[in-house]
Amino acid sequence: MRLSRYFLPILKENPREAEIVSHRLMLRAGMIRQQGQGSFSWLPLGKRVLDKVCRIIREEQDRAGALEILMPTIQSAELWRESGRYDDYGKEMLRIKDRQDRDMLYGPTNEEVVTEIFRAYVKSYKDLPLNLYHIQWKFRDEVRPRFGVMRSREFLMKDAYSFDLDFEGAKAAYNRMFVSYLRTFTRMGLQAIPMRADTGPIGGDLSHEFIILADTGESQVYCHRDYLALAVPGADTDFSNDDAIGDIVKTWTTPYAATDEMHDEAAWEKVAPSDRVSARGIEVGHIFHFGDKYSKPMRAKVTGPDGKDHFVSGGSYGIGPSRLVAAIIEASHDDNGIIWPEAVAPFDIGLINMKAGDADCDRVCDELHAAFVAVGKDVLYDDTDQRPGGKFATADLIGLPWQVIVGPRGVAAGEVETKNRRTGERETLPIEDVKKRFGFAA
Repeated sequence: MRLSRYFLPILKENPREAEIVSHRLMLRAGMIRQQGQGSFSWLPLGKRVLDKVCRIIREEQDRAGALEILMPTIQSAELWRESGRYDDYGKEMLRIKDRQDRDMLYGPTNEEVVTEIFRAYVKSYKDLPLNLYHIQWKFRDEVRPRFGVMRSREFLMKDAYSFDLDFEGAKAAYNRMFVSYLRTFTRMGLQAIPMRADTGPIGGDLSHEFIILADTGESQVYCHRDYLALAVPGADTDFSNDDAIGDIVKTWTTPYAATDEMHDEAAWEKVAPSDRVSARGIEVGHIFHFGDKYSKPMRAKVTGPDGKDHFVSGGSYGIGPSRLVAAIIEASHDDNGIIWPEAVAPFDIGLINMKAGDADCDRVCDELHAAFVAVGKDVLYDDTDQRPGGKFATADLIGLPWQVIVGPRGVAAGEVETKNRRTGERETLPIEDVKKRFGFAA
């Protein structure tokens, strides 16, 4: 993609309305445009990152056995009245009426809709376990939306819902999602720590928030230092082996870890001072077992092996991809801009032509661009007539993992310069070596 043909509305000054780093950098890098209070348009650069985040989420949900569907944003109030939540949810729910004066709502979550789908089709325990997920826009009328897409009113959510015959099956489903989340965040270059969360009236201990440590985090968190070195399950993880998955969850829930709301000072005192990590954190995912909270009032039953009807045991599992984009920036940036992990970067390489219009520079850039694209690399080719300082500032701001810099002096010597955005390391290499490095890199 040539930058001269790309829509990248860079802002040179820091927007006054941006209170945190991610909001400021997303506006400055032309990723988003605010359309209203807590409502944003995703511009081309931002949409590319959002799509890559969603792709990783999909791959790991699929790997864990979840099946993707797509549910509507506008829901019937009748389903929510069945579950008893319509009047209890609060002002965060945007309530509307259609032209027939029927009560409708813009979905803040989808437990009711997915339970209705389940009860319409699933009648026997032989069709279990079942986990259905979708990635869809949600709306919650926050009283004070702030921090850009970190706490907006309209947001993208991956929500999965599991259905099992009994608690043991539901616990196995919960564990599969737990391990899936560990893999998901690691693939995005994040170190997420599962922390015990409040289960509310359901009780029990099957609720965890996944937290990344960041100086700009919204909450105080406490964890054992062991979490910083725990090995995340690999791509060969067997999600059909409930015992093995359960062992992974046990390993990842044994050391102490809690948010401020769940912090136990007595248990914390038992952790050696040298092993204590007290920091700020950002929630990037939440998993929750809710048993028959929805299946009972909505009559979602299956016939068990005993021939009797059983209300299914359920759970819900959320990741906010739009919020996650901001969280990645909070955890990975410097004074010059964003530093994208390679897996979610909008482009793999920023190809910078230092003297667009120069025949030799243009020729070498065209060769490199073709070589990179031929092996599947996403390339943003800066062919604009902007000054070198401006080109470098833009490249650092948008945070692509690699910069390949082509200038007249280097071309005359048969060389170009590369820069690693994360480390800042620069290297001058023969042109053919650069083609090989990025063309054949994994």
